[in-house]
Amino acid sequence: MTEAIQNLQTLRDFIRWGASRFTEADLYYGHGTDNPFDEAISLVLFALSMPPDLPPAYLDARLTSEEKERVFELFQERIVRRVPAAYLTHHATFAGLDFFVNDQVLVPRSPIAELIESRFEPWIQPETVTRVLDLCTGSGCIAIGCAYAFEEADIDAVDISPDALAVAAINIERHDMEGRVEAIQSDLFDGLHGRHYDIIVSNPPYVSYEEMATLPDEYHQEPTLGLEAGEEGLEIVCRILREAGDYLEPDGILVVEVGNSEYALCQRFPDVPFLWLDFERGGHGVFLLTAEQLTEYQEIFDEG
Repeated sequence: MTEAIQNLQTLRDFIRWGASRFTEADLYYGHGTDNPFDEAISLVLFALSMPPDLPPAYLDARLTSEEKERVFELFQERIVRRVPAAYLTHHATFAGLDFFVNDQVLVPRSPIAELIESRFEPWIQPETVTRVLDLCTGSGCIAIGCAYAFEEADIDAVDISPDALAVAAINIERHDMEGRVEAIQSDLFDGLHGRHYDIIVSNPPYVSYEEMATLPDEYHQEPTLGLEAGEEGLEIVCRILREAGDYLEPDGILVVEVGNSEYALCQRFPDVPFLWLDFERGGHGVFLLTAEQLTEYQEIFDEG
């Protein structure tokens, strides 16, 4: 491989070579890109401190020996250790916004981004939103996205992990949201007594033990605390359903992502009319319930 590195000269060479090596290694994509070429491009440009919108003419620029080594080291981390590119570059995009990430938070990829971009219409009137709660905030991407979507609202970004909240704090500062987005350490609603919200949105842990064992190696680089949620993947979601009604305004909505645990949730609560949302850019397993519905089915949630 050292000989190959010596023979490669330009950005174009390294991108093509990296994509070929990634294909050979049968890497999994899903943490920001969906193919080996985009993955190679992101790592090469990061190694060279170049912007993602680099003019095509620069693809034929030659790399120095030191630059070649930096690219090679990133490729090795991606191939040998299966580290997602977002953790190598410490960069992820969500709802059109840039975020810092490290291995203390999940890489942002939730389809909830589409709901934020549409300001949760038609299920809520955006101009009436004054307070939003992002449960299990991780990097803070949903909370900060909501702060952009609802310019007059205050946002609470809640997580049980102090390491995740440290990342969220970095992103809150980067987006100049210190006065509007508050990072709060809390086990779900435990530290929020007396607060009420127009929107509660959450991308909580929802992966079952069985599914966790089958995930590609790249997912096992992410914090287990942010993924795994019991035998059926419903431990956290059921807690949210039991408690959320006490924190919603009368016209408020609850939006929760449960991914592949959608079927298990419907089996657990067959009489609850979950509204399963559709997404133009892909994604599934996100439901919406109104405050009224949470009250109506509170007894079922308490029993479940």
